[in-house]
Amino acid sequence: MNALERKLRIFVVEDEALIAMLMEDILADLGHAVSAVASHLRQACDIAQTGTFDLAILDVNLDGQPSYPIAKMLRERGIPFAFATGYGGNGLEREFADVPTLAKPYVTEDVQRVIAALVR
Repeated sequence: MNALERKLRIFVVEDEALIAMLMEDILADLGHAVSAVASHLRQACDIAQTGTFDLAILDVNLDGQPSYPIAKMLRERGIPFAFATGYGGNGLEREFADVPTLAKPYVTEDVQRVIAALVR
């Protein structure tokens, strides 16, 4: 079984409830498990520090606060992650320019592509 065929545990950070539910549905359709969903920066930081998951998908803008502190924690732990944003990847902080980006609105194939990029 290669990395793309195994069931991954995915941490989702998204402040819009409907988008978070869409992501959960897409991940389930792809055969993955959502290990946790966080909608606020503090909550997401707590999970990023101690949670058990294989990768994360982070909304860049959490109710006006950038998710970069979460990204830094994940990077320190060696956990791969992607950003989800409606603004495009060009607006990311320079230190995260190499992070895969999922452009909103996205569909199942987009999520599958970004997960494949993370588990190579």
